[in-house]
Amino acid sequence: MSTRPGISAVVQTYNAEQHLDRCLEALKCFDEILVVDMESTDATAEIAARHGARFIVKERGEHRIVEAYRDFAIHAATYDWVLVVDADEIVPPALAEYLYSAIEADATPRAFFIPRKNYFMGRWLRSSYPDYILRFFNRVGAHWPYEIHSRVEHQGPDVKIPEKRTDLAFIHLANEDLHSRIAKINTYTDREKIRRRNKFKPLQFLYNPAFLFFKRYVLKGGFRDGMPGFIYAVNDAFYRYLTLAKIEEELQADKPDKDIDRDIRNIADKR
Repeated sequence: MSTRPGISAVVQTYNAEQHLDRCLEALKCFDEILVVDMESTDATAEIAARHGARFIVKERGEHRIVEAYRDFAIHAATYDWVLVVDADEIVPPALAEYLYSAIEADATPRAFFIPRKNYFMGRWLRSSYPDYILRFFNRVGAHWPYEIHSRVEHQGPDVKIPEKRTDLAFIHLANEDLHSRIAKINTYTDREKIRRRNKFKPLQFLYNPAFLFFKRYVLKGGFRDGMPGFIYAVNDAFYRYLTLAKIEEELQADKPDKDIDRDIRNIADKR
């Protein structure tokens, strides 16, 4: 009789039909596939049913980020060991074998940083690798904060899978056109500004976006990824610039409109 610990693969979805079929097909080696859906209107539910996934619908409401339901999702799973997967990611067979072997050898609660290969404009961006994500962990005592780009808070140590093991990396299929990507940037920076507001300084405009571009394109070797690497680096810098600009916009809105009031008074005086 096998004593292998069980693993639940948890996927959160919203109109995720584009890549979901390939995502769920790669998860059939796990003991459970749980899909927590935020009221999709496309074929997401049908695809999940076809792959035998347990399907739970959560009201989306005003929430526009997946982190809003991550804590619910991980605790709705059947097994304590949870692998969190986005609907546009594929888990390679070697990673599944690695994770099962790791927890069978040592059942101590801990969490694993997994490398991820990001694809953009049809190309694997080596400049964005290893892009570590904390996605496999024991959920006992764990909590996922409701905050953009947050990661699980858990018991036990962190384990980092070596980046040289590219065969264990998540494959991130998201290959959005620029229109979709910019729309997502606009949504994410609405939340990001809340997280960064307390640390905001106007001088960050001068160096923060520029350094991110330099880091991505030069230090991380984005120039080797051709034009997709250049555009990706610009997007990174723009993301940070837009976050800072939205914070500054809010701060300015808190101040009295002295110039407007003065001009209105001048107009009234001339009548």
